[in-house]
Amino acid sequence: MFAKILIANRGEIACRVITTARKMGIKTVAVYSDADARAPFVAMADEAVHIGPSPAAESYLIADKIIAACKQTGAEAVHPGYGFLSERTSFAEALAKEGIAFIGPPVGAIAAMGDKIESKKLAKEAGVNVVPGFVGEIEDTEHAVRISNEIGYPVMMKASAGGGGKGMRLAYSEADVREGFESVKREGLNSFGDDRVFIEKFILNPRHIEIQILGDQHGNILYLNERECSIQRRHQKVVEEAPSPFVTPKMRKAMGEQCVALARAVGYYSAGTVELIVSGADPTGESFYFLEMNTRLQVEHPVTEAITGIDLVEQMIRVAAGEKLSLTQDDIGIDGWAIENRVYAEDPYRGFLPSTGRLVHYQPPLPGWSEDETVAGKPRRGVARGTGSVRVDDGVYEGGEVSRFYDPMIAKLITWAPTRDEAADLQIEALDNFRIKGLGHNVDFLSAIMQHPRFRSGELTTGFIAEEYPDGFHGAATSDDMKRILAAVCAGNEFTLQSRARRISGQLDGPLPVTSAWLVKLGDERFEVTLGEGHAIVDRMRVEGTCNWLPGMVQAEATGAVEGGAEHRLGLIVERVGNQWKVTTRGAAHTALVIPQRLARHESLMLEKVPPDLSKLLICPMPGMLVKLHVAEGETVQPGQPLATVEAMKMENILRAEKEGVIAKINAAEGESLAVDAVILELE
Repeated sequence: MFAKILIANRGEIACRVITTARKMGIKTVAVYSDADARAPFVAMADEAVHIGPSPAAESYLIADKIIAACKQTGAEAVHPGYGFLSERTSFAEALAKEGIAFIGPPVGAIAAMGDKIESKKLAKEAGVNVVPGFVGEIEDTEHAVRISNEIGYPVMMKASAGGGGKGMRLAYSEADVREGFESVKREGLNSFGDDRVFIEKFILNPRHIEIQILGDQHGNILYLNERECSIQRRHQKVVEEAPSPFVTPKMRKAMGEQCVALARAVGYYSAGTVELIVSGADPTGESFYFLEMNTRLQVEHPVTEAITGIDLVEQMIRVAAGEKLSLTQDDIGIDGWAIENRVYAEDPYRGFLPSTGRLVHYQPPLPGWSEDETVAGKPRRGVARGTGSVRVDDGVYEGGEVSRFYDPMIAKLITWAPTRDEAADLQIEALDNFRIKGLGHNVDFLSAIMQHPRFRSGELTTGFIAEEYPDGFHGAATSDDMKRILAAVCAGNEFTLQSRARRISGQLDGPLPVTSAWLVKLGDERFEVTLGEGHAIVDRMRVEGTCNWLPGMVQAEATGAVEGGAEHRLGLIVERVGNQWKVTTRGAAHTALVIPQRLARHESLMLEKVPPDLSKLLICPMPGMLVKLHVAEGETVQPGQPLATVEAMKMENILRAEKEGVIAKINAAEGESLAVDAVILELE
């Protein structure tokens, strides 16, 4: 076994690998860029080596710097995590030349599966179903149009070396192909150094199912069940779960055996994932097709660990050291259900735009996951499920920055329970207690998904988000009973705040009494609330419950039940904004104005501020770089016409005209870095 390994990665996956290595008694070395000098993974490792400036192309993507760090520290092996150099054959080959072990699959398998065009040819030869498409090299846009017309729309254009949702465009027409082909080429070149593109038929009502593979260097290959990753946005996974609510034992066996056969055909060992697309319209599950094989650890690996009890990172290390798998296929079971939500730095209330910046406040529902817990000196069984069946994998810290240089993921939240509904309920509870301030985040959106009736039914497709939130996200749906409970909570908080203020007023005859009768303006709705002991009357309906909020608290807990109905237990994020309350819970942020009922008639006479007209301005919705201007001054534009392309978080975003107009002035140039809300151009 290795005495010391180096982790050629950053963030949460670096923390994850260090955690397992520590459990195995293996020393660890971290490498870090300027942006990560104070990151948690650097502090966790036994040693750390600085490898360059913040951009990945000048640090984490330079193999020579990684190898130099290995030589400097005496590291015998490298775990690449995911992304960066994890699927670069040149990196694995360079390590081999230096006698450094690569904790991953053989070079031949990486090469065969890393090229999406070649991998489809191999899969077809191995007898695996592949999606109809064109697997040769595409010459130019006109060639792409001809191919797409032959396949039939819709089609998906993908960068051959792509991954992580980058370098992908869905085209429903020839116009979409003409508009998106060059963007796919650019994203492939900028992110992966390869501008080749392939085109395939887009399967309607698709479900994204993937099979976890694990093999050793002695010819043993197993499949560790499936994960469903159908809930995606812009081809980036948002929610993953294991097992899948769609997959039957028969389907699981058929898929698993095909994926093992494919892995065996390329001499695979270590952990890997075969991604399949399954037609949700076919309940037999026989309509499944090979998408790609990821020759590395997946972001969503914790859900597989939770239902199988197998530490995948540990197995990767043992396989790289030449050990045989101690498991057989019969040992792989399914215990309960696990769900993972990816907490991203993006603003769902503003069209999911990337949100970089400082984490002014960061407090997950519990500390980051650790394998250090033991019983009688031995690792506690099931500890990979975290504390109380809740696990947080993160690599950020309060006061740190989510940088534009790297992936926007803040943390992964994993829950385990005996049933799927219980695992989802745990997610909602944990998300209620996830406090992030300083940048936009998708915690509310994740909670809304967990509560959504369609998610609960298991009727998922990769179009779930687009279909259920066609007009964007505006907060989770809130029932009438929940609104009454929140009205009572806000009235109670106002009573508590004013009572405290009056106790320190210096009145000689004691503090003035605080009224119990309030008007609560919750959004556009009004509620009359009369507070009592352990209850409130809200619009003549009795609400039983309590709230533990006190002045100065940001996180609080409340209970509430309307007229003998079911009791709701809520985790609250409470903020005072001006003279209003902002209470966030159950996937929605609620703003409330609370005033004594005797002043209600005066409030109705107050004038509302009219927001300025911004319709004539093209405003940059996120920090990024202006990659391309599609128009010139004096040009007439039509609704939906591309105006500018802005790159942020390694993704290109096309900004379009909302109405007809003439370009009056252009305020930014291509290649310029833009701040959020910067005015790119103006219309007459």
